[in-house]
Amino acid sequence: MLLKLIACEVFAREVSYCASLSAHTIDVAFTDKAAHDRSDVLRGIVQQLIDDAEAARPYDAILLGFGLCGNATAGLATTRVPLVVPRAHDCCTLFLGSRQRYREHFEDHPSRPFSSPGYYERGEGDSYLRESTLGQTLGTDKSYEEYVELYGEENARYIMETLSATSHAGQDDTVVFVDSPEFAHLGYAERFREQAEADGKTFLHISGDIRLFRKMTDGDWSPDEFLTLQPGERVAPCYDWDQIIRADPAVEPPASR
Repeated sequence: MLLKLIACEVFAREVSYCASLSAHTIDVAFTDKAAHDRSDVLRGIVQQLIDDAEAARPYDAILLGFGLCGNATAGLATTRVPLVVPRAHDCCTLFLGSRQRYREHFEDHPSRPFSSPGYYERGEGDSYLRESTLGQTLGTDKSYEEYVELYGEENARYIMETLSATSHAGQDDTVVFVDSPEFAHLGYAERFREQAEADGKTFLHISGDIRLFRKMTDGDWSPDEFLTLQPGERVAPCYDWDQIIRADPAVEPPASR
């Protein structure tokens, strides 16, 4: 197959490594890490890369190396070929290798900062850390007024009380470094630990897993771990732990070119 893979540059090592092992021909494009700071900006960049790819070559599919990432991938679509997206809340899911491991480490700490070899080597100052977007993805980052508008005053009070209790119970100063065995030789985990401890943080080392990147580049897009959208369908969030994203029909049919 001829594939196009669009991913954040923090995955440069994982994507390049797995693409080199694939039997398929894969063209890769990376987005700047800083684009994650605004989900609407990142969405526009990725959609433009999708459009450019479809116009450039007859790809069999376009792959996205992103999670839902604070709704940055919501609404993305192709017009000619399938679009394959991992079922992931954010990029840490891809570093860990599954949404189950992500839930294990982040469900009780939805804003816990994390890093990886890609984040660390491409970071400047405090940007070597990335705060999880889980709270935003699951809709737990809204104001009281927004909850009132969505669910009514009584339910809004209950939600805020529950979130407040969870937040206080889960407060800590832990920062996580996800280090896949393939890149442990770089020594970033130890450098990260020294920097974290100098900043008064508690260092937590977690072993990463590149299995989702391998499955992506090998064309093993099992529906339990990847959403394959047909031309014209759009990525839509589910805000859950199982599907995470689903396919929505396009508002308008795909344009002919």
